[in-house]
Amino acid sequence: MEAEPGLAEAVGHLAGSGVERILVVPYFLTLGIHLQRDLPALVERLSLTHPNVEIRITPPLDGHPGLVGILLHRAQTVLSAWK
Repeated sequence: MEAEPGLAEAVGHLAGSGVERILVVPYFLTLGIHLQRDLPALVERLSLTHPNVEIRITPPLDGHPGLVGILLHRAQTVLSAWK
């Protein structure tokens, strides 16, 4: 939610260049208040501002099977260097 450019600026730029569909991939581990309330409200406002652009949001990373593999890789990398 604090990324630069902000979502509103990015959507405005993309909409201005003719993009008709935007997929928002939030970089959050769990479904917290930002994903439950803040991001959907922002996307709803942007959809009203840019009615010719369809905007959808992916679920958070929590529960994705690839996440376990990433965590194991991180742990193994540190453990292998640990002496």
